[in-house]
Amino acid sequence: MTYPLGFSHRPIALPLAAAIAFIVAGSAAGTALAHGDGGISAPSSAKTAAQFDIVHAKVATADSIATFHMGVSGAAGASRPAASGKLAGSSVFSYVWPTSIDPYEVGFEKKAGILALAVTSHPDFDDTPLYDENGDGQTGNDGELWHSHWVVLAPNESCGPGALAVVDIPAGSKPRLPKTWPQLPILIDSPGWDPVIAGDTLEVKVAFDDIAVVETAAFDGVTAGLRINESVHAPLLCVVDVFDVASGDLSLPGKVNE
Repeated sequence: MTYPLGFSHRPIALPLAAAIAFIVAGSAAGTALAHGDGGISAPSSAKTAAQFDIVHAKVATADSIATFHMGVSGAAGASRPAASGKLAGSSVFSYVWPTSIDPYEVGFEKKAGILALAVTSHPDFDDTPLYDENGDGQTGNDGELWHSHWVVLAPNESCGPGALAVVDIPAGSKPRLPKTWPQLPILIDSPGWDPVIAGDTLEVKVAFDDIAVVETAAFDGVTAGLRINESVHAPLLCVVDVFDVASGDLSLPGKVNE
């Protein structure tokens, strides 16, 4: 099977589970945010695996940098998908911040869907063709390491009743796309913002040309699983399992810097 440029298949086992994208967490440019310091506070739940059990989500800005912060009740990033050995049906685990930011602000078409920042792990494929995250001299074999994406989400009943999917790019169409788009037929970007995971906290610092588009945005926090379609056709990437939602109802109640 031939895959789009930058979508490197790795023959290793992985159950797919990725997350819906949601924007959360913030801090000053060099300081980690404390749990409960503004943002969205959420109760811990024994029914959710601790590494995906959200207790805090926040977004804060300093100068041109937005810090997306998420706190969980256990060790953030402790679990990654097991490799499955094939692309079709493979899984992605994800920490996501869905936002009200127009996708246009990061390089997509205007009003293309719900823009979300996602930190993902997926051993069966690599979708960051510009970066060598594990430092071994190859750019196509480190999808298992936690890394960041912008994704554009929209409801898609083909993924299940009320489910979301990363928006597909129809064959032959040429929508506006970010410069670091990884050549996949979906609205995804691989901007290379490295997540920082320490203890029960995950943070991503993102630079913006116009920080005002972040400061007026709303956000939520989500942990979730995605799956590559078994036929590797539209929809390519479905949200199949939501582990936790900071607000409880995906209402995006979070306000930046509050």
